[in-house]
Amino acid sequence: MATVEQSYPLGGKPFFQRASFTGNASEYFGIWIVNILLTIVTLGIYSAWAKVRRNRYFYGNTALLGHSFEYHAKGKQILIGRLIVFGFLIVVNILSHVAPLAVLAIWPVMLVVFPWFLMRGLRFNARVTSYRNVRFDFVGTYGGAFKAIFLGTLVTMISVGLLSPVATRWFYKYVFDNLRYGDRPFSTEPRLGALYEAFITVVAIVIAGLVILGLFGAAAGGFSGNSMGRGMGSISLWHWMIVLIFPIYILAGLYYRATVRNIIWSAAMIDHRHQLRSDLGRRRYAWIAISNVVVTLVTLGLMRPWAAVRMQVFLTEHTAVHVDGEIGVVFDQIRSTGNAISAEYLDVDGFDFGF
Repeated sequence: MATVEQSYPLGGKPFFQRASFTGNASEYFGIWIVNILLTIVTLGIYSAWAKVRRNRYFYGNTALLGHSFEYHAKGKQILIGRLIVFGFLIVVNILSHVAPLAVLAIWPVMLVVFPWFLMRGLRFNARVTSYRNVRFDFVGTYGGAFKAIFLGTLVTMISVGLLSPVATRWFYKYVFDNLRYGDRPFSTEPRLGALYEAFITVVAIVIAGLVILGLFGAAAGGFSGNSMGRGMGSISLWHWMIVLIFPIYILAGLYYRATVRNIIWSAAMIDHRHQLRSDLGRRRYAWIAISNVVVTLVTLGLMRPWAAVRMQVFLTEHTAVHVDGEIGVVFDQIRSTGNAISAEYLDVDGFDFGF
């Protein structure tokens, strides 16, 4: 499906073409409400097909260089994956009551198995996605996933978070370096220094927020009344202080997420020639994410379609690509070799485990 998208410079460089989202909230609301009602009526079974309908709408309305993406997964594949996960959770729940010690033995096994689930999930989602009639693919191995997830988490914990930028780099290099469009490889070489700059900024945000809260708490406690009132007021105040810590962590997390996306995507290339870019405004991203949650809660979920479309518009309009060469020729070359690969995945073998 060919669509018309926005085309304007990125950072003063006219050769970068931005993506766009052509859907709207009212249109998606019709899909969303039917998905919700059928999922309730079928006791959750339809949720697999609901995911397919949702993804086909969002993929089909995400346009780049005059063409949109396509999503080819089937509800049955997603349902099977979810049933496997659901069955595992049931077994764990039963064992926790019948043989509590057995559960302790399951979690170490899951830590080893989870990278395999991640690898299979990334492969499935890549292979059910196409652009200009050419499928994506993911060729990552279990060993790479083990390093990206298990070792990355381990070094982060051992270093008390100080090596989290290293783990972040491992993870995204695993994802991008093993992604393929037809037979053309993706790659990314994010600067570790840039990731540490983002990490240090996030730590500074958290520390500054905690200091401000602490000063406010101390000042408010100093203005309390008698000693009993002061004691009770302090307890109440510090409870509120603990609650207010969470928004600080949320804000810092959103800032870090947007910054990392900009760093990773802007260091990424396709076929070692075509450059990707991301220029998310970090404060704007945080505002959209937080206000989406607030509006969704206040409206008891009815504004969820509006929130989803709003975020998708923001993300796509701040994603761009520079194609090195004449666009038609480049994609004809990719299609000539990509079709042979994509044809193998018309009947995708695999499940979406939902992780």
